[in-house]
Amino acid sequence: MGQQTKPNIIIFFTDQQRWDTVGCYGTHNDITPNLDKAAQNGVRFQNAFSCQPVCTPARACIQTGRFGTETGVFRNRRPLAPDENTIAKIMRNEGYEAGYIGKWHLAITRDKPVPLKLRGGYEEFWLASDGLEHTTHPYEGLLFDSQNKKITFKDKYRADAITDFAIDYLRTRTLEKPFFLFLSYLEPHHQNDMEKFVSPDGYAEKFKDYPVPGDLIDQEGDWRDGLADYYGMCKRLDENFGRINDEIEALGLKDNTIIIYTSDHGCHFKTRNSEYKRSCHESSIRIPLIISGPGFESGEVREELASLIDIAPTVIDIGGASIPEYMHGKSLKALVDGEVYSWPENVFIQISETGVARAIRTGRWKYCVHAPDKDGWKDSGSKVYLEEFLYDLESDPHEKVNLIGNQDYMDICNGLAEALKIKMAEAGEEIPVILRNC
Repeated sequence: MGQQTKPNIIIFFTDQQRWDTVGCYGTHNDITPNLDKAAQNGVRFQNAFSCQPVCTPARACIQTGRFGTETGVFRNRRPLAPDENTIAKIMRNEGYEAGYIGKWHLAITRDKPVPLKLRGGYEEFWLASDGLEHTTHPYEGLLFDSQNKKITFKDKYRADAITDFAIDYLRTRTLEKPFFLFLSYLEPHHQNDMEKFVSPDGYAEKFKDYPVPGDLIDQEGDWRDGLADYYGMCKRLDENFGRINDEIEALGLKDNTIIIYTSDHGCHFKTRNSEYKRSCHESSIRIPLIISGPGFESGEVREELASLIDIAPTVIDIGGASIPEYMHGKSLKALVDGEVYSWPENVFIQISETGVARAIRTGRWKYCVHAPDKDGWKDSGSKVYLEEFLYDLESDPHEKVNLIGNQDYMDICNGLAEALKIKMAEAGEEIPVILRNC
């Protein structure tokens, strides 16, 4: 085995996982004991958010450090251009081996293999499916390896199979180079063609009487049918997260491996629109974000607002490379190391498909505007927006009372509108006209 000095990095990436499924975020549940332990020994980012609450755009943001309107990946079914400078390419130039396992969703090949040019620079190891929801079911399916050979699994829960593939990967590293592994699960996303959430056999029963999140209570949607399974899926993810940690320790890699746990967006169970995300609400955008390993061992909780747009700069900083100036996020490593003295007081969210919308989230306020004359599938942005939502998250954490139109909050709206325009300009968007809704 060769010697290496730079840390290995694993991104343990889930799909459609709400932040409040994780016990250490104050929900006092026992769904995630392994993740809670990692947070206790690592760093938990209390306020972490998606920058685009839908699968493909969120993934493009992570891989590039750029917003969807900049890469052109502002909605699903738009591939990431082969010439984008991704974190995999940057890390490989820094001496890393780049591997990818699981759901890709950035080539738009659906159930066909992803050609090398559309793999985002993950060249040393590849075992993935562009549309894992289209090539697998909860207990069977296939992925494609680097040679486009079909690799199948059967009679094994999907998250377990993905973890088995990852463990095989870890056991076969020569460690002549540090590795950067992006481990991408489909859970707890619903199974599209079944139109339901599917937990492992017997798991839904464990959570059928579990507490219901406050934003869902008294709301329509399908949470009554799906929440117990959803919790069960999160439980199995946590068990597999534990398996990865155990394997890292067994292989003697614990002292030189950093794990970043996060998700692409949340899930509102059709309470905010006809789908599960694609809205500005906390249930859509707020996600878990926990980093453990060397340099992240303080057991602290950071209250600063973090975003998926910060993941690329963080990975690059951990790897010792220079963060490209065009990237919008900041390094969470630098934040934890005390090297950042000014951190953004808000996060910016682009919203597509269900409409064309933009939102800003501060420590207290949520402000969202939309373009009523635009098509969320066809249009990436607009010159004119109309105010849509304002929530006071201190008094209304479940976002039940929309304050837009209330004259008492006009000054708040004015300030948030100006802050939103600044964020849009920073993302390369034209500064819009924002119309009052009162």
